[in-house]
Amino acid sequence: MSTPIETGAEALPAAAVAKPRRQRRWAIIRISSPLVLVVLWQLFSATGLIPADVLPAPQLIFDAGLQLIRNGKLAEALEVSGLRVIEGLLLGGVVGVALGVAVGLSRWFEATVDPPLQMVRALPHLGLIPLFILWFGIGELPKVLLVALGVSFPLYLNTVSAIKQVDSKMLETADVLGFSLWKRLRVIILPSAAPQVLVGLRQSLAIAWLTLIVAEQINADKGIGFLINNARDFLRIDIIIFCLVIYALLGIGTDAIVRALEHRALRYRT
Repeated sequence: MSTPIETGAEALPAAAVAKPRRQRRWAIIRISSPLVLVVLWQLFSATGLIPADVLPAPQLIFDAGLQLIRNGKLAEALEVSGLRVIEGLLLGGVVGVALGVAVGLSRWFEATVDPPLQMVRALPHLGLIPLFILWFGIGELPKVLLVALGVSFPLYLNTVSAIKQVDSKMLETADVLGFSLWKRLRVIILPSAAPQVLVGLRQSLAIAWLTLIVAEQINADKGIGFLINNARDFLRIDIIIFCLVIYALLGIGTDAIVRALEHRALRYRT
């Protein structure tokens, strides 16, 4: 009596079902691990193992956040901090990508512009805060410029690298077809470079939020950094931690948006 042999076509549905199950299982684990830590944190706080004056319980932090939401202070701070990041990202992004395109396409720009930029890149941009205060004062300008400086270099480096990796055969075809520089950029170079430029954008967004945390300590009278400074003066550790969580959520959220754009760009490229 012969035993049935499972063919590749019959085994394929089972494998196709097993893969989503594994993905769901890992997704549940990724979501559950932070929740378990929060539950343990709450239990240790309730039993006194974690002193409230060192690390308040999650419930106290949640209540402090609700208070900021109800009195409108969080919404106002988010608007101000978000605007600073957007302005810095636009300014630094435009400069970084423009310089990256110029250096990636021209050996002359690479020889003359890249060395000074690499020297500036070697400087810790957060260490320039005293100079920015002396040059631009303590208003909005130094905060925006500091964010712009931080975000420009990841975009610059990734743009240069992406342009240099464009398929040479495609560029040769463009020469044969008589493409102008603008048409070559629009049809070949920028679509090919887009996925790696988006990688640079993800890096820049992470740096933007990190820079903003420090930049908003420059005599800020609005924004999430102001809430942290004000809470520090009144020893409100719960508000400080809540604001840091907001910074983290903003970073994660913007990174997820860029990741989605990156996946779409990769599908378009293929």
